[in-house]
Amino acid sequence: MENLLYIAALIAAVAFAVLVIYLAKVLKATQRTMSNVADTLEGLEKQMEGITIETTALLNKTNKLAEDINEKSQKMNTLFEGIKGIGQTVQEFNQSLKTLSSSVASSAEQNKNATAQAMKWGNVALDLWNKRKRKETE
Repeated sequence: MENLLYIAALIAAVAFAVLVIYLAKVLKATQRTMSNVADTLEGLEKQMEGITIETTALLNKTNKLAEDINEKSQKMNTLFEGIKGIGQTVQEFNQSLKTLSSSVASSAEQNKNATAQAMKWGNVALDLWNKRKRKETE
């Protein structure tokens, strides 16, 4: 019976030794994995640093571009306001021309008989003057 106890103790000791060996292997593998993970994270940190710098530069360029667009937009607004003023001036000028044209047409309509009479008298006066000139030259 005592032998059985020694055999059991020996089996337990061997099993414990095997367990320790496998546990040591697992811990070594875990250590290598953790070392690889640490190296990977270090590389990732360096890459993120580069990305952060590039992102900051891109953000600065974007802000400058937005300011430039805003300035040019303000200048365009001024230009469009000037063009609008020119359009209003042209429209007012056209309205004035229409009013003047209507006024001239109305006056011509009212004075058409007098104008025709004046044209006839003007033609008669020219004819007389031309006859007189011919007589003087002869």
